[in-house]
Amino acid sequence: MKIKLLLATVLTVSSLGLYAETPAEKGLKIAQAADVSDQGFSDFTANMVMTLKNRAGKTSRRIIRIKTLEGKGDGDKSLSLFDEPADVKGTAMLTFSHGLKPDDQWLYLPALKRVKRINSRNKSGPFMGSEFAFEDLGSQEVEKYTYKYLKEEACGSGWKCHVVERTPAYKYSGYTKQVAWIDTKEYRPVKVMYYDRKNSLLKTLNATGFKQYAGKHWRPATMAMQNHQTGKSTILQWTNYKFKTGLNNRDFNKKSLAR
Repeated sequence: MKIKLLLATVLTVSSLGLYAETPAEKGLKIAQAADVSDQGFSDFTANMVMTLKNRAGKTSRRIIRIKTLEGKGDGDKSLSLFDEPADVKGTAMLTFSHGLKPDDQWLYLPALKRVKRINSRNKSGPFMGSEFAFEDLGSQEVEKYTYKYLKEEACGSGWKCHVVERTPAYKYSGYTKQVAWIDTKEYRPVKVMYYDRKNSLLKTLNATGFKQYAGKHWRPATMAMQNHQTGKSTILQWTNYKFKTGLNNRDFNKKSLAR
């Protein structure tokens, strides 16, 4: 009799939501849902224009081709190929993303005619003079962070967003934490605020112009990174997304970067 009463009480309390998820559990669940929502893209290519702006407002532009291969049992692989301007033409960046294991990254510099491996302790450094760090370039594997759900709020264009704090779980990150706004319907990351090693706001990323491809996968047209400490910014404008183009591991070979 007492056991039945106890079970009934537990079920009633549970149904009333008194045993709710912790902020850590809810944050992790949102990150996992966002990861699952984009699975199955196989591979994609895209064109990108990177515009750098300094504190004085002077700009410079770089034209880049992007190739990405979805990881199976590990993180994604990506290749960035610089076509313009002439002083960076032929530069190539290859990234093998992982979970807690440090990402593998190689940079081919045509002026030196050699492939340079990026040290895992230097991932917080700027990529090609931009406001994007090397650690920003890898796929955001769920295992890379611990999570804390903060709140839900409106985030523009009639959307509502989960606001989730994520703390890097990997060594040598340049960030103490990141705060991400992820829309509640499609799990698109629309905004991320990055805090430096002193826990001061360093920069903010805003992603806009999302479109759906292949009936499932959402990609932004523009990603704008503003550095609040230096006054510099970098804007990435994406075009010509193509999915399932037939890329495979042979297309992401560090030995062929120079080609």
